[in-house]
Amino acid sequence: IMLEGVDDVSYDEILQIDLSDGQKRRAKVVRIQGNKIIAQVFEGTSGISTTNAVVTFTGKMLEVPLSKQILGRTFNGVGEPMDGAGPIVSDKKYDINGRPMNPVARMYPKDYLETGISSIDTLTTLIRGQKLPIFSANGLPHNQLAAQIVRQAKLKNSDEKFAVVFAGMGIKHDDYDFFKKEFEQSGASSRVVSYINLADAPIVERISTPRTALTAAEYLAFEEDMHILVVMTDITSYAEALRELSSAKEEVPSRKGYPGYLYSDLSTLYERAGMIKGKKGSITMIPILTMPNDDITHPIPDLTGFITEGQIVL
Repeated sequence: IMLEGVDDVSYDEILQIDLSDGQKRRAKVVRIQGNKIIAQVFEGTSGISTTNAVVTFTGKMLEVPLSKQILGRTFNGVGEPMDGAGPIVSDKKYDINGRPMNPVARMYPKDYLETGISSIDTLTTLIRGQKLPIFSANGLPHNQLAAQIVRQAKLKNSDEKFAVVFAGMGIKHDDYDFFKKEFEQSGASSRVVSYINLADAPIVERISTPRTALTAAEYLAFEEDMHILVVMTDITSYAEALRELSSAKEEVPSRKGYPGYLYSDLSTLYERAGMIKGKKGSITMIPILTMPNDDITHPIPDLTGFITEGQIVL
């Protein structure tokens, strides 16, 4: 939606849209030009017109309520429940954009996390606090691998609390059903928090999904002293959503049409993994990306390889 005659507004600010039939929707400011703004609506714009909608500026970024009750639950990309079990009630709300970890406060990663997949555990061991991406291609079983890691992952010789945060970006309905069944049948669902953005959901939600998931991971790791494994799929869907949004904002494109800030944007996700001195918990990350045309020099795998600690190529 476009609005004019607007002042004192900031990027990524959340708007509340109240329709005359009682519907409430949310939107995020994506472009500011003089006294005009463009905002992208999370739930889609059908039924919105200039005569039936009232727009309120909240003055806040997107925030999600978090508590230990999120374990075993499924949410959409902006933290709204998808499992029909009602909203999370909590005094604390957290800005999903987070802050990068202070490099000086980082602890050196040394303990490992067992994935139960022998080739990973012996050859590219996953260390707690690391980020280790899986580069895959269309048609390869990266979803089965992701589900298997979620099912089997555990802390070796430790009785500390462990949980998995699963973020699905732009995933198809049948993939979503596959993950749901896998987690439920294996009994892993009680320790898994899922943030799911389906392929037919708006792209602005896709950009929020990994940030919402990482905010939940930071809460569980650094406030509830848990060891968290974050599995994200598919980073390529995320980057394509970023490209779509960037062209809507008429930004100057870079390699293959992706925005020039793709590197720094990806690093704001990956660099949220790690361990902090004085805190018991840790965040370990396995991002999964499908390489377009199996090309490892494509901007997405290329830039991901720069930021992360090595990679597993299927």
